[in-house]
Amino acid sequence: MTSILTGDIIKSRTIKDSEVWLSVLKDALSAFAINTSDWDIYRGDSFQLETQSIADSLKAAIYIKACIKTIKGLDVRIAIGIGDKTFRGKSVVESNGEAFQYSGETLEQLKKEKVNLKIKTNNPQLDEDLNLYFKLALTIMDHWTANSAEIVKLHLEQPQALQEDLGKHLGINQNAVSSRQKRAHLDVIMQLEALCRKKITHLQL
Repeated sequence: MTSILTGDIIKSRTIKDSEVWLSVLKDALSAFAINTSDWDIYRGDSFQLETQSIADSLKAAIYIKACIKTIKGLDVRIAIGIGDKTFRGKSVVESNGEAFQYSGETLEQLKKEKVNLKIKTNNPQLDEDLNLYFKLALTIMDHWTANSAEIVKLHLEQPQALQEDLGKHLGINQNAVSSRQKRAHLDVIMQLEALCRKKITHLQL
């Protein structure tokens, strides 16, 4: 069983120099891949990622979104597919299986529904529950400012770091870090990630 994230950058054409977001996206994808063949960018602003663990699915999606939203005006839509992998190609976009099909189909649904995050597994009830949670979380995440996104990104990179340490990294004081975390609703988002991790892990039991 594996996890496939398929997505695309929203409003990528508003940025004249694509390298501005392309380098950020590459770094974000590589952070959750074991090998370079586990992620790819295609058709300009579309991408696919196979995560190291199915439990990391939502964490990877949140991280990618936070990274992209550090660039003002940009956002990302991501479809998570969890299922079997029946064929391994030279790259992730050449591989196939249930997870790949779920992810691709779900991305097309996202475009029609104008929603930016959705999951599909072989458990319809789990999908229904998680996708409701995701819709609620998107009312927060879709409205992250660049500063909010940056604080979420840093937390995911350094989960044990103190606010004081994050402040030194950003050149702001501890109170400012705390304020940014509250505006990003970081605690709630990480509670959702933990809940999703627990429920997804049960798929392998």
